Parts: sequence; C-alpha cells; structure tokens
Amino acid sequence: MDSPHGAAVAAENLGLKGPRGWAFRGVTFSAGPGSLIAVEGPSGSGRTCLLLALTGRMRSTEGHAETGGLRLPRRAAAVRRIAALGPVPGVSELDPALTVAEHLRERALLQRRYDGSPRALLRPRRERVATARARIDAALDAAGLDPATLPKAERTSVRDLERLEALRLSLALALIGRPALIAVDDADLKLSGAERAEAWELLRSLAAGGTTVLAVCSEAPQDALTVRTDTTGAAQPSSSTDNTETPDAAEPADPTDDEGTADAFAETGHS
Repeated sequence: MDSPHGAAVAAENLGLKGPRGWAFRGVTFSAGPGSLIAVEGPSGSGRTCLLLALTGRMRSTEGHAETGGLRLPRRAAAVRRIAALGPVPGVSELDPALTVAEHLRERALLQRRYDGSPRALLRPRRERVATARARIDAALDAAGLDPATLPKAERTSVRDLERLEALRLSLALALIGRPALIAVDDADLKLSGAERAEAWELLRSLAAGGTTVLAVCSEAPQDALTVRTDTTGAAQPSSSTDNTETPDAAEPADPTDDEGTADAFAETGHS
C-alpha cells in the first residue's frame, strides 16, 4: 500500500450501469501518488459516479480499479478509510445552518472518536484539545482558509460563505483526517474565471504536498491528468505529467443523461 502522503489510482475498463443505462463506461487510466486528476465532462455524464466509485462509495459494474493499492470494489471499506470527500452534493454537503467553528469542532470530534487510537483517548483532556486544535489549524492552512477574514470569524454561518470560501472549508474538513486521497465534486461550479484559477491553484498545492487529488470539473487545467466520462473514458495526460501512462482508447461510453445518473445512484444506495 502507498504511504499516507498519497494514493496511486488506476482503472481498467471501469464501468457502472444503472437501470436505464451506463453512468460511465470504459474508463482506463493510471496516476501515481500526489497526482492532480481531473474528471471532465458535461453534467449527467457520470462524473460524480466515477468519483464515488474510485473512493469506495459506489460499486462498479464492470472492470476494476485500485486506490492506494487496494482493489475495488472488493476493498471498498479500506479505500474509504484513506480517501476523504470534499464537497459532493447529496453525500458530503456542508450544513448551511452551522457555523465554521461548529463544522470544524464536529469533524475533529468524529476524527478522534472513530480514527484515534484507544491510547489517545486516554490522554488528558487539555492535551487532546491541543492536538485537535493543531490538526484543525494545519488543515485550515493547507486549504487556504483564514477564519479571521470571514465576516464573523469562526462564528460565520456556512450560508454566509462565498462559494470559494465554502470549497476551502470543505477541503479543510476533509484534510483533518490526513487522507491519502481527497475527492472534490464540481470543483469549478459557479466560479468566476479568477475564482476558478484560484480553486485549481489550491487543488494543485494539495497535490504538490503529496495528497492525491481527484476533482470533477467541466473544464480541466492543462497540467492535470484528465479523465473524460462522455467519450472514451481514457485518460488524457498533459505533457508535464510524469507519473501517468497513456492507455489505448477504451470503449466509447453510452450516452447518459441526468436521469440515468440518478438511477445509478439509486441502485448503489446513494441519493
């Protein structure tokens, strides 16, 4: 298995079929630890389904994939322990009624409760609080979110955050668990040109730090390993990508609309 600093991700003829057709099909690519992987395609082309399949949240129908050396879908539970979700509508959304501080505190408590060692739970409360605060601060720094710049600092409600600020908060929450891979849906949705460039620079910095980044988008940057879900599904690496392979063209994907993608979610137990 890869080190905690990044997870290699690979797929071979990966596909997921719902009652009304294929959400995606014929996806083949290979990316090393610390890669920036962009899943590109129009809405309804199975991008989110692919993201969830590669992070162990949905079960593929054909082909196979590996994340962090763990074969999918057989090792999906183990993959979920090393792959964190950023914002994914209907799966890991922020609660608009909660404040930034409440989100951070809740995530830190969950992290300590479910991922901490029994010995860590026995440490003095002051030490546990200091450790949690240090982990939160490191995650906020990596996500580029300074609560002091928000209208009410950490007491700012999520509903009052700008789109880019909400993206940074979602990433910070995911980073608290120090994942080997972080997945982001709709990374460039409702962002201006300048904000889009800022978002990709953030994701690029996370990948440069060693965390593999898997991001769904409508238009991928040139330096990302691009996997399309509306054509062949084969990866299109840029000339600057050193740790990827260029596979042969895969089988063309069947046309899939939003309704078909929703059906695939329903079949695999997601809404």
